[in-house]
Amino acid sequence: MHIFEGFLPSPWWQIWFVVSIPVILFGMYQLNKLVNERREVVPLLAVAGAFIFVLSSLKLPSVTGSSSHPTGTGLAAILFGPAITAVLGVIVLIYQTLFLAHGGLTTLGANTVSMGIIGPLVAFLFYKAASKAGVNFYLNVFLATAIADWVTYVVTSVQLALAFPHPEGGVLVSLAGFAGIFATTQVPLAILEGALTALIMKYVVQIKSDVLVDLKILTPEAVAKLKEGMK
Repeated sequence: MHIFEGFLPSPWWQIWFVVSIPVILFGMYQLNKLVNERREVVPLLAVAGAFIFVLSSLKLPSVTGSSSHPTGTGLAAILFGPAITAVLGVIVLIYQTLFLAHGGLTTLGANTVSMGIIGPLVAFLFYKAASKAGVNFYLNVFLATAIADWVTYVVTSVQLALAFPHPEGGVLVSLAGFAGIFATTQVPLAILEGALTALIMKYVVQIKSDVLVDLKILTPEAVAKLKEGMK
């Protein structure tokens, strides 16, 4: 991730566009509704989008045809949900493709599915489940972000394996090869991203706790407890 321009053969690059487009359209609807109803969240939306852009632009060579980097989508997924995060993700991916030669137009659908849809969905679901289980808020943010990052690269590995199955072992052997190479860089990167996201969320709790309550990320009681712990 990002998969380079022209790297995926037909029909795979078309398939990932078909998968991603309905989610993006739904996310645009949700985003428009959120902005119209809660104008106070716009600055936080901008921060979440900028976070995705900065972190996902820090690429390291990983697998032929792709690259390894943090995704930055966990923060947005926790705050705004996976559909809105998909919209932020595709905006970032388009900009990176056009101006940074990072990713590609034909592979935009595949990159959106891995970084903008499935990774954020996992972050969102994990955060909600762990919240109900009473997991510490900052630990929850750390784990949701790190796990979502790893899932993003597993999805990218699946996409590459489907497009380029091993001549003898098929898709599973190819998947193991791609995922194994990604793991050398992505395991530590995800841990660092999780820690950074937890620190940023701590800052958000300090200065924008009312928005977190309004978005139902935290209850007023949970915010009060977190702020008490900062003293």
